[in-house]
Amino acid sequence: MKPRLVFVHGIGGPRDAAADLEEWLRAAAHGARAAGHGGRLSGLTGGWAADARFAYYGDLFRTPGSQGTGGSAGSRTDRQDDELVAELLLEAVDDRLAGPAPAADEARVLRHARTQLAPPGGAQGVGAPGRHVVNALTTLMALPGLRSTGGWLSARLTAGTLGQVARYLNRGEPGDGGETLDVRIRRRVAACLDGDGPTVVVAHSLGTVVALETLHAHRGEVPLLITLGSPIGTRTAVLPRVRPQPPRAPACVGRWLNFWDRDDLVAARPRLEDVVLPNASSVGPVSSRVDSDGAWVHPAAKYLAQAAVAGPLIEALTAAAES
Repeated sequence: MKPRLVFVHGIGGPRDAAADLEEWLRAAAHGARAAGHGGRLSGLTGGWAADARFAYYGDLFRTPGSQGTGGSAGSRTDRQDDELVAELLLEAVDDRLAGPAPAADEARVLRHARTQLAPPGGAQGVGAPGRHVVNALTTLMALPGLRSTGGWLSARLTAGTLGQVARYLNRGEPGDGGETLDVRIRRRVAACLDGDGPTVVVAHSLGTVVALETLHAHRGEVPLLITLGSPIGTRTAVLPRVRPQPPRAPACVGRWLNFWDRDDLVAARPRLEDVVLPNASSVGPVSSRVDSDGAWVHPAAKYLAQAAVAGPLIEALTAAAES
């Protein structure tokens, strides 16, 4: 039997899951060629090397619930979501400022955004913290390339998209059956996993949190978990809310590779081995930095096109097929 390959996406607007699956496979094929696996590309893109699936859950965010738009005071849930997004952005900005010295123009933008997220003296005002998020995002869009290549159409729409992280982690928004949004999302991902044979999982952005939590309940074999641009290590906004606590590698995972790009603002605190415990088999995340071209490096396809990412992916699928 072919091994299963499951892609788990992150935040964003409505998707064409079939088109995204094709894009991610093409990117992985590009990276595999760079890694010296050119002879195996047809098996990946042609579908005979793996039963590839795209675990799509983005439509669940279109159900009624918090939108994280940063509007006026709104509901208590809206405010909780906005507070979490503000924490996420603040840590990302601080991490960027604390790293290798950014260019003067970038540092100025980052410092201004930080002041908007955490006003001196704790000043709040009408619509805070949602208003602070929108203001800071408007400032951050001045960074080269973020508006044109990052797909950031407006600060308000971007705040709503980032709010998906908060909506998942705040564990609310029960559906018709009473299951909260995060449970329904994990159910979608779990349905794509192979309960009998091996499944290689590639997760991106918010999807890394979803995959981690889903795999803790999975009883099948996962010879390789790859996480890309993960926010799991964000100490204030994400890490304390990941389940179970303390965060630990799922028992089913045989190897975990985590990749981050220095220019990926989403992947603050990227060394997951510093904050995630290994499982009983001593398997934990191993983090490696990659460097992509362009100003906006967060998309999954950018990561998958890297030889360091696609090489181990192809090798794991080949080993799983031969076992």
